[in-house]
Amino acid sequence: MIPLSVLDLSPIPEGSDAGQALRNSADLARHTESLGYNRYWMAEHHNMPGIASAATAVALAHVAHGTSRIRIGAGGIMLPNHAPLAVAEQFGTLAALHPGRIDLGLGRAPGSDQVTAHALRRSLGADVDSFPQDVMELMAYFRPAQPGQRVQAVPGAGLEVPVWILGSSTYGAQLAAALGLPYAFASHFAPDSLEAAVAIYRERFRPSAQLDRPHVMIGVNVHAAETDAAARLLFSSHQQSFVNLRSGRPGKLPAPREGFFESLDPYAQAMIRNSLAVSIVGGPETVRQGLRDLVARTGADELMVTGQIHDHAARKRSFAILAEVAAERAQAA
Repeated sequence: MIPLSVLDLSPIPEGSDAGQALRNSADLARHTESLGYNRYWMAEHHNMPGIASAATAVALAHVAHGTSRIRIGAGGIMLPNHAPLAVAEQFGTLAALHPGRIDLGLGRAPGSDQVTAHALRRSLGADVDSFPQDVMELMAYFRPAQPGQRVQAVPGAGLEVPVWILGSSTYGAQLAAALGLPYAFASHFAPDSLEAAVAIYRERFRPSAQLDRPHVMIGVNVHAAETDAAARLLFSSHQQSFVNLRSGRPGKLPAPREGFFESLDPYAQAMIRNSLAVSIVGGPETVRQGLRDLVARTGADELMVTGQIHDHAARKRSFAILAEVAAERAQAA
């Protein structure tokens, strides 16, 4: 059975607020832990009215406190926004509180616009090409402190928190391969370079102290329900949110809307089809087929599942349906 993991943006639905979104995240983490999911990651986004996980390490502490087995991590921390030492201290603290359960996924994009980047107190002229050096600096803080070392991460030093490289292009694939780190591809919103990035990563991978062979996790949107029609209706919330974002109008996660996709102009429909191409939307049989096709096409070692669903109970049911289908596939195999 291919491992299934969760990517949670802690969506804030219309009619709700950030506090309830974070409480929903903790509940979903407990739910998916009981279903056998492998990891529960949250992502850093800033100045987004519909996403409650901006203070990612704090949100992860909230989720980790209510769970006991599932791995907890960032998918990811946008390293250009932070000093590596500060990130090492934050995730070192999480690892000290929850030994053996913390992952740290690192992204190269700022995860925000230029004005927000300035508000985060980082130089607007920061060189994104320093990302490899920042990653290596951060990883060094997790190794045991050496005699005479003047700067240490406390907590952090000696905890060896596993680091992942995130990406939506071939750049991250090359870096993950060169450093011998696991690689997570953001195919749930940027699928164009998926096959090329995975091929480059596997071909160029060099074993490291953390990882002896390539490990690829790919993002997939899953909206599952009892019927295909019900799942398509749930998916309309994600489609609306995506169109709003691309139109410069980010907001809370809209309620489902019947016939939304059909109401769009051809350009908007094509944008959704392309950007959300790695999506499985349907009842159990459609999910079963979609899961089988995706794994066969990509050879993924793990799937990172996300689902922007307005109703919390329906969101929990979607993750349950996927877990049931995956377990059936494993039993049949």
